[in-house]
Amino acid sequence: MKRKFIQFFNALLINGYFKGFLSGKIYEGKLKKICVPGLNCYSCPGALGSCPIGSLQAVLGSYKYKISMYVTGFLIFFGALMGRFVCGWLCPFGLIQELLYKIKSVKVKLPKWTTYIKYVILLVFVILLPLMWTNEFGMGDPTFCKYICPAGTLEGGIPLLILNKGLRSAVGLLFTWKISILILIIIMSIFIFRPFCKVLCPLGAIYAIFNPISLYRYSVDDHKCTKCGKCSKVCKMDVDIYKKPNSLECIRCGECVEECPTKAIKKGILKDI
Repeated sequence: MKRKFIQFFNALLINGYFKGFLSGKIYEGKLKKICVPGLNCYSCPGALGSCPIGSLQAVLGSYKYKISMYVTGFLIFFGALMGRFVCGWLCPFGLIQELLYKIKSVKVKLPKWTTYIKYVILLVFVILLPLMWTNEFGMGDPTFCKYICPAGTLEGGIPLLILNKGLRSAVGLLFTWKISILILIIIMSIFIFRPFCKVLCPLGAIYAIFNPISLYRYSVDDHKCTKCGKCSKVCKMDVDIYKKPNSLECIRCGECVEECPTKAIKKGILKDI
């Protein structure tokens, strides 16, 4: 309940421009220059900050700049500080997927290899294509946001279409494609825990790289651990915590810590792992 409260509070906090949901206009104040840690669409009518993935692509696709020290530093800071804790506690789209997973249904696990797809998405759609696929003005497309991101469709595209009649006439094949991806993710989320986070999210891929070295991490006391496997059974990210406490897939939700009968799993700013 503590984690859910923080997830809800953070979602409301970073989407606190409630006037936008009434006017159908995006907030463009000074706060929009600041990135938020999780995946939250810039174009959401209530968004007060910017998505780090969208910001990264905007700079990579610019004819003036090819790298943003601010965005890069921002991602390194949060990654080095807490790794995928951001995914488990601070990402609004992760919360939406978790709520959908609570719907009663047959639950399915994805093959392990599918977790590597997000790294391909990061490399190709977030980095390479915005750099290489440019128009006559030297501007690159934000390809992940434009062609894949279901969070942008849900948080930005749909609300803006509902609130602005003029935008509805501009809806075409691209939006149909984006809606199809969103519907697929919604359906999958009922049967699979956080499918977008596991398979497609480039932000999760970035934070995952820092999981083994972040300041906030997990450790397992080998003297207390009985290898009963209860932590693995309760983990919805399909991680064997007692074998690899800082797996790239761990979102630091803490359920394994609560489930451990011998209290062998520790979490926090740990010096000795």
